[in-house]
Amino acid sequence: MPSAPINAKPTRPTLDTSNAHYYSKKRSASPSSSYPAESSRSKHTMQASSSSTPAVPRRNDEAEYFEEEHREEITGYMVAMDNATLASAELMDMQPELQWFMRPYLIDFLIEVHQQFRLRPEVLYLAMNIVDRYVSKRVVYKKHYQLVGCASLWIAAKFEDGKDKVPLVRELADMCCKAYDESAFIQMEGHVLSTIGWVTGHPSAEAWLRTYTMGERAEDVKVQHVARFLMEITLFHREFVGIQSSFIANGALMLARFICNKPRRAATKYDNIAVRIAFAIDKHFSEKLEGVSEIVIRKYAPSYYMRASTLVREWYLSGRRFIYQPDSPVTPVSATLVTPGLQPSGSWPGKRGSWMSTSPSGGSISCASSEAGDDAPLTPITPMSQHDSGYPFTVASAGSVSKENMPPQMYGGRTMRRLSN
Repeated sequence: MPSAPINAKPTRPTLDTSNAHYYSKKRSASPSSSYPAESSRSKHTMQASSSSTPAVPRRNDEAEYFEEEHREEITGYMVAMDNATLASAELMDMQPELQWFMRPYLIDFLIEVHQQFRLRPEVLYLAMNIVDRYVSKRVVYKKHYQLVGCASLWIAAKFEDGKDKVPLVRELADMCCKAYDESAFIQMEGHVLSTIGWVTGHPSAEAWLRTYTMGERAEDVKVQHVARFLMEITLFHREFVGIQSSFIANGALMLARFICNKPRRAATKYDNIAVRIAFAIDKHFSEKLEGVSEIVIRKYAPSYYMRASTLVREWYLSGRRFIYQPDSPVTPVSATLVTPGLQPSGSWPGKRGSWMSTSPSGGSISCASSEAGDDAPLTPITPMSQHDSGYPFTVASAGSVSKENMPPQMYGGRTMRRLSN
């Protein structure tokens, strides 16, 4: 699949017909998703919260999910967008420099930045979707991997959050410890958008979870937070790349209800896929519990998230596992079953092994990190030839410095040294 030149005219999106609001649309931030003010946050983007214990993230425009007469049309459009904006793990395998063990370090960094700017939950999922779609189509050198992640988060914040919450370019540069010049973020933003065809809309797992737990299907708050914790862990693993967000949300919700000792919901035609995803998540926690990101564990440990991460860890440390008992035993489902694009960890070929088996357990400490307590969250196509000399952007101040020679704070402590090996 030939890659498009950077100056090529962007193709019009096939489903997302509202791309003009990328720069102009203003969406008010949800009070429940705004975290308590911190002194380190810029006055241009920080919004003080009236409560130090935010509830389940909700929006004022969530009323659309409760209108049963429109639910079918809304979910139909979400399904179409979900299928149209999937990344390809197989194409990502073709990257000459990127390895799968690098992915958790990038996500840990983005989670910290996401919390630092108090962005809505959808922003993180959309950012990783944009990263994955870009990496599926363009060669990305490891010294530019963090730049792609920051540019994608910037795009996602503009699309999903309010204008006053979007990070400034200089703030992004500060988060990266000045490893990139400010102009590099702007150039990368344009190239990412042109590569994904300016189709920025993507129904995230968070949006699907709301459709499954709001309105007539209202769900217990604790179950929702446990499901959010489980969904966020799926961002780290290759086997969930290319899987529809609706299935991931459904599988995480099924596992969350089981952990919280809730009865199983009425069976649906997608139960088999949800069960397989629930087993895949269960497998990661039961076999590699110590490899789960410490950043995400700390994020969901406070009381306003119902201590979801602590609950899940204690549940697995006690030796319990997910068990599925179908109403009618037509097709037995086990942890070894695989859906298209969903493979057990450690089974992908070639040099790409499971990053959880090669990367050290524990999270990273980056320039955006700080301590968090119970009252506040953590601060937080075929790729082009690797010999192609026309790489679309240049870094003015740091372009000549490779990650091998950069300080370890780039991705945070040992993370940077790990990526440079």
